[in-house]
Amino acid sequence: MAQMNMKEAIRDAMRVELERDPNVLIFGEDVGNVGGVFRVTEGLQKAFGEDRVFDTPLAESAIGGLAVGLGIQGFRPIAEIQFIGFIFEAMDQMLIQAARMRYRSGGRYHSPIVFRTPFGGGVKAAELHTDSLEGLIAQTPGIKVVVPSNPYDAKGLLISAIRDNDPVFFMEHLNLYHAFRAEVPEGEYTIELGKANIVREGSDVTIISYGMTVHTATKAADELEKSGIKAEIIDLRTLNPLDIDTIVTSIKKTNRAIVVQEAQKSAGIAAEVIAQINEKAILHLEAPVLRVAGPDTIYPFAQIEDSWLPTPARIIKAVNTVLEY
Repeated sequence: MAQMNMKEAIRDAMRVELERDPNVLIFGEDVGNVGGVFRVTEGLQKAFGEDRVFDTPLAESAIGGLAVGLGIQGFRPIAEIQFIGFIFEAMDQMLIQAARMRYRSGGRYHSPIVFRTPFGGGVKAAELHTDSLEGLIAQTPGIKVVVPSNPYDAKGLLISAIRDNDPVFFMEHLNLYHAFRAEVPEGEYTIELGKANIVREGSDVTIISYGMTVHTATKAADELEKSGIKAEIIDLRTLNPLDIDTIVTSIKKTNRAIVVQEAQKSAGIAAEVIAQINEKAILHLEAPVLRVAGPDTIYPFAQIEDSWLPTPARIIKAVNTVLEY
């Protein structure tokens, strides 16, 4: 085992797959010699050459189109979109072309593409760099959405994503790149896409989250435990497809739930989770399922973003609300 932060774990996953499969390619803006704006791909061009790891022009639509073209020719592209706010220029290629490729070709062609992009608040970044846009992508059939919360998961999920025959949108929270180190196997391993993880067992309430807010929920659970409240925390890991079975099993035990997301409240992942809970576990609920999320406003400027993001205090308030219902 090696100690890695999430950035290093993601890089190691790409290194493993570049070594294993000559069809794996990495490209994007400044991913080559520079190693990406956050140095996630640092050293990979030197190790594998400019034919395998290379820079593109500053044109996200071209990055997406290149990925689709290479994918149908048997390559496995890892296309980096430098910041999540820049995906709009590539959404036609991602959601209309890549996501529908297998369906519209009757299975003749595939799009085994990973679209990597950093996202997330709390780092005082510029506008369009920190939005949580997973809800836009998850609504589209044919593309998986993955959001790891820790280094171990990041490596195993990314290897699985690279090996998947359909496109995967892989989101990396900026605040987790250097947040902490954890034990990560140095060789290859995979984590199944579409499978959630119970990171903390409890009996009184289920807290469902993903990415950075898993750690926010854990801080809240630590405080709740001081009052004798035992919260179970589920890390979704994959947002599409959603592991509703793990969620339902937990709710049958706790009978109460809240969902935490960094994205704006309306029409997001939390709303979909609650809808599926209502369809499959409503008779096991003793209170409505509540959301803790960003308000329905444009992501704020850095000076006030700490007041916008979900906090342990807001999670604790929601938990107490469902417990007192």
